Amino acid sequence: MLKEERQAFIIKQINLHNKVLSSDLSLKLNVSEDTVRRDLNELAESGQILKVHGGALSKSFHYPFSQSEVYAKESKKEIARKVIDLLKDGMSILVGGGTTMIEVARMIPDTLRCTFFTVSPLVALELAERPNINVILLGGQLSKNSHIMIGAQVVNQLSEIKVDLCILGTNSLSVEDGLTDSDWEVVQVKKAMIRSAKKTAIMSIAEKLGSDQNMKVCDLNSIHYLVTDLNPEDASLREYAAVVETV
Repeated sequence: MLKEERQAFIIKQINLHNKVLSSDLSLKLNVSEDTVRRDLNELAESGQILKVHGGALSKSFHYPFSQSEVYAKESKKEIARKVIDLLKDGMSILVGGGTTMIEVARMIPDTLRCTFFTVSPLVALELAERPNINVILLGGQLSKNSHIMIGAQVVNQLSEIKVDLCILGTNSLSVEDGLTDSDWEVVQVKKAMIRSAKKTAIMSIAEKLGSDQNMKVCDLNSIHYLVTDLNPEDASLREYAAVVETV
């Protein structure tokens, strides 16, 4: 594979999953980690990605309030519009972070009256703009990569609440492996969030369906709603619809 092809693949993976590990890219591309590191360094020097220890991050994910182009922005807005339909007055709602969740926060109508718990300071700031929303930011150690609160403190706080609905973005989702991620600390927080909720909604752009990472969050049957940018009757959702309600 030519260098240009490798780097295009790397950018695609970062856009889809927000972050990538050098070790995973090495296996997928069948090249050495030194080769991957050189590619990541070149992409970072050209301003296309953010290089971090062990891998790289999407610039749009890391700086969601900047003018950086958010990947699949229109698809994420469509998902956000569908999620808004799940929200009702008086609900208690627990939400994660990410660019799709920020789009949801921006679309919440001023008339909605709810209490939101979140592990994301960035999402909390967006939610705070809504006049009738009560926002509770759970505390812990701030992950520099995912921009959410992680660690035992936040997991303990999550064990003490019970909400009507948990809304999470996804790194990867498949029928076989369920919801998966590549960050151990983030996985523990997401597991605790799902345990704290009566129902869970997972948001995913179509391109992430059928993909998997190396750490499991939950099986597909632990999810109540799968919210995508596709028509719920789309053929590619048929296997998912047999297990979870597609929106």
